[in-house]
Amino acid sequence: MNAKSIVSLVCLVLAVIAISSHARGADLVRTGISLREGIWMINGRPTNPGSAAEGLLMNVRMVNATFEDRKKPEFDPRANTDRFIARIPDYAAQGVNAFTLCLQGGMPGYEGAVNSAFEPDGGLRSAYLARVERVIGACDRHGLVVILGLFYQRQSAILRDEAAVHAGVSNAARWVRERGFRNVVLEIANEYPHGGFVHPVIRNPKGQAGLIRLAQATAPGLLVSSSGYGDGKVHPEVAEAADFLLPHWNNTPVEQVRARIGDLKRFGKPVVCNEDDKTGSMAVAALRASIECGAGYGLMLRKKNQTFPFRFDGGADDPVFYAALRELTAPRQ
Repeated sequence: MNAKSIVSLVCLVLAVIAISSHARGADLVRTGISLREGIWMINGRPTNPGSAAEGLLMNVRMVNATFEDRKKPEFDPRANTDRFIARIPDYAAQGVNAFTLCLQGGMPGYEGAVNSAFEPDGGLRSAYLARVERVIGACDRHGLVVILGLFYQRQSAILRDEAAVHAGVSNAARWVRERGFRNVVLEIANEYPHGGFVHPVIRNPKGQAGLIRLAQATAPGLLVSSSGYGDGKVHPEVAEAADFLLPHWNNTPVEQVRARIGDLKRFGKPVVCNEDDKTGSMAVAALRASIECGAGYGLMLRKKNQTFPFRFDGGADDPVFYAALRELTAPRQ
């Protein structure tokens, strides 16, 4: 092979690599989430157009869809994620706009699990991120959003100090930006005031507000928040720093949901409940109350989706709830 042929072959290989890289990148930018005057937009259109839930973000907590337990070598994390990904079209058909994932998962129903995408110094573990990226990509292909949580109280001790917490936030926000995900918003911590967090910077409202601002500065344009307790409250410092508000309704009676939303509306930011462990008709009542007050709603089926062994059966997870969600997210006749 002469020099001219070699040069031509090299150019051809480089062109193929460039096309392949572009195709992979394009595969992850089909769905873009944004806010316009407090309205959630997907690809420039309000979510759930023409429905009672127009402009709201209807979501389901699936934090253990990317679960691993380094103390359980017999558990297959990839197969678990595969099972969830296979059901994503079904959840989308029920009216779901978003899933909450978490880089440290959630309570699997037993203590002692080691489940974290973070190293002790705040670095990121590539094997864990690969599963998360697969879910983000699958959601992207189906027009869905990911609320990506970073820290969970039972796993926070993996981070060795406050510097590691800051590094973890910066690394995660940078990863989202560099991977080009446009269907991801960030949740710094699950129930940030929780006493299970070993680092005061996470529990303290001013510290949490600082972590939100750190993520925003690291990845400009990325929407960032942090979720409060199940009482539906968010500290003013956190609410003022956040791009949107993430209350939880677990311990909030249905009859108090409207008042809680009213309290949060004073901050002038979208309200998205992304955790409520009510089921069946009670979950439907909380769903309707949230929508009527202009807030998104998030279901958490603790025993079904979050407790080991994790099950993902789409609308069959809670037929009563999902029937109502389909009704409320369908265009009005």
